Amino acid sequence: MSKKDNNYLKLRNDCFKNAKRIVIKVGSNVLTGSDGLNIKAIRRLTIQLCELIDKKKEIIIVSSGAMASGMRKLGITKRPDEIPKKQAIAAVGQARLIRAYDRAFGFFDKKVAQILLTADDLANRRRYLNARNTIHELLSWDVVPIVNENDTVVVEEIKFGDNDNLSAMISLLMEVDILINITDIKGLYNMDPRLNPNAVLINEVTSINKEIEEYAGGIPGTLGTGGMLTKVKAAKKVTHAGIPMIIAQERENIIKDLFEGKQEGTFFIPKIERMSCRKCWIAFNLKPKGTVKIDDGAASAIINKGKSLLPVGIIRTSGDFNIGDPVIFESPDGTKIGVGLVNYNSSDVKKLAGLDTKSIKKKYGRQPYDDIIHRNNMAITIDNECTTQNF
Repeated sequence: MSKKDNNYLKLRNDCFKNAKRIVIKVGSNVLTGSDGLNIKAIRRLTIQLCELIDKKKEIIIVSSGAMASGMRKLGITKRPDEIPKKQAIAAVGQARLIRAYDRAFGFFDKKVAQILLTADDLANRRRYLNARNTIHELLSWDVVPIVNENDTVVVEEIKFGDNDNLSAMISLLMEVDILINITDIKGLYNMDPRLNPNAVLINEVTSINKEIEEYAGGIPGTLGTGGMLTKVKAAKKVTHAGIPMIIAQERENIIKDLFEGKQEGTFFIPKIERMSCRKCWIAFNLKPKGTVKIDDGAASAIINKGKSLLPVGIIRTSGDFNIGDPVIFESPDGTKIGVGLVNYNSSDVKKLAGLDTKSIKKKYGRQPYDDIIHRNNMAITIDNECTTQNF
């Protein structure tokens, strides 16, 4: 085994060994059987999670299955397009889902709590902090939070999109140590293994680029809304924030085996430096209101020197935004560098574009800020090129 392989295995094993707070995302295909909920799978997972809890690990579950369970309960074979029907089905399925978890954990004298969220809840700073504080409190009481999207009230504008994305958002919200995505496939392959016997499992991903996303895009889901691509996009978010993620196939003792160092699934290596909870909120929870294109000098200063964005580095802007709104800043070639909260509205940024700091007051009439986006209100999201191992 090479030194590089040894370093990877040590990193992976250390991530599991040192993990105290863990998000477990469980997919629809795992939780739904031919007659409704897959109770056996829920029990298998519960046994392993209770063992982790007994070892003083904090467990948060992001659970799919409400929609699929509701469809099976109601005898509906095709997911409807109408929002009221989807919401009604989810309401039926969610009740059955949380009851199954409550019974499974209750057998081991463990308590669970249901948390239903929309993307709008986490975009609002006050509700974001309320959700964070509630989950913290539940964990301090040794209660297992079971999180799902609030499908009964959600509309397109406030959807997370899928529970893979929701699991990433919860991982960022709670600053967890690892995200484990349990699904019905062994991990990320270079092609769909269900259709091509020559497909090769990718054991390790150090960064994510278009090539990896293309691999994932060719492996769709069935019962759930997401396929492999949504899992890879979730991995892109959490690893950028410094949180490792693994995709692994549900089977007996899979979680136990992962924590014992067995090489299962696809492991996504996180960046060394962790992003703060507040910057994660800026980067991944807020919906940008506009875009600011900056020159190469400004891009280099922000990425390599940790500088704020000054007016002199701005080429042009697009969108209609106000003071304090989230805005994307991108390089001349259109590469997204990050997201930040602006100190000026869009019309004023257009007036100030290209000016040095000393000229702000003369052009603007006053000078409330030297910078357009201060470094403290800026989250860098640009990625390096992707590398894979054992492929």
